[in-house]
Amino acid sequence: MHAIITTTGQDRVGIIAGVANAAAERGLNIVDVSQTLMDDFFTMIMRVALPEGEIDMGDLQAHLSANGERLGVVVRIQSEELFTAMNEV
Repeated sequence: MHAIITTTGQDRVGIIAGVANAAAERGLNIVDVSQTLMDDFFTMIMRVALPEGEIDMGDLQAHLSANGERLGVVVRIQSEELFTAMNEV
């Protein structure tokens, strides 16, 4: 199963490393990543493979959000299916 992590906020040093480390702490494998910078606004989308077994998305969201707060950015995670359904045109 895959999930999508989105990160947005003011650009600063260490955002990619911080979010990647937070994902690794929960056993998430980054399989694709895209990031961009518009003026000082940072955006990143990561596609991650979730570990086998029962996944508590609420716990993952809380962990990523807490790390995002320390970095000064907003981090969200959704199942890939939900993300795709919400973003289809």
